[in-house]
Amino acid sequence: MALIGYARVSTDEQDTAGQAAALRAAGCTVIIEDKASGGSRERPNLARALQRVGQSDTLVVVRIDRLARSLSHLLEIVEALRAKGAYFRSIHDPIDTSSAQGMLMTQMLGAFAEFERSLIRERTRAGLKAAVARGAKPGNPKMRARDPEAIADIRYTLKERYLNELIDDRQRWLPTVVRLRPHLPWSIVLRQIKAITPPVRSFTERTLTKACRHLVKAGYADPSILNSAPRLPQDTRVARIVADRLRTNPGTSLRDVASWLSRDVREPTPRGGLVWSPEGVRRVVDHAKKLQLLED
Repeated sequence: MALIGYARVSTDEQDTAGQAAALRAAGCTVIIEDKASGGSRERPNLARALQRVGQSDTLVVVRIDRLARSLSHLLEIVEALRAKGAYFRSIHDPIDTSSAQGMLMTQMLGAFAEFERSLIRERTRAGLKAAVARGAKPGNPKMRARDPEAIADIRYTLKERYLNELIDDRQRWLPTVVRLRPHLPWSIVLRQIKAITPPVRSFTERTLTKACRHLVKAGYADPSILNSAPRLPQDTRVARIVADRLRTNPGTSLRDVASWLSRDVREPTPRGGLVWSPEGVRRVVDHAKKLQLLED
């Protein structure tokens, strides 16, 4: 359960001594330092820090802005750590994902991010409506004239934008796909993704498989995730789901797993019911151990 510190400054003229001292005082045994803009996601030393963090470890920073400058990037990193069974803590901010209060704060940040996106969409629609009322004709004149080159350019731009968006936020949902595919069908994987908090992209089964095909083609995912899933007995399918939950959320109680299966994943019980009990989850865990999906 190591504490891995990450310190960052923007320029060579600045130093990380103050951050390093605070991180050591917080108990960090390893400190990885960076000199790079916080707006850049391509930071090799940040990638090294994230790779260094293992299951049950915690990535620690002095302040959130040392790690990420955008809320979406912060949530992406938190989800990537959560997928590894690791945690995130900011010394001077009320965020520590190893605690219930810290996780709640992270979920609230996700809700604020979605609220901000909704406001931007509303302002955009209102602006277009006002422009039309003034007699303007929004849109590309060449598109209105159905110019073939303009249509081809826009299609290419949209395709590139879509791929870039997938690449930017893939760490929040792709690890779930990688862990579960091709062992489980897309419908089950989709339920798992929808149970992620804070919520990730609004997928359907069709758009999820489409997104994965694009990431595979671009080299960001292994082609094996697109293989056909085998037909599994219901008890084996549930065992895989529960095993994945326990591996990525160590320390989770049987009662918590039962609530998660019932409320978030909506997985039917062996008798077709909708409410799982801790005893029912215990039997699933025993089956998962027999299948060597979990250690004794």
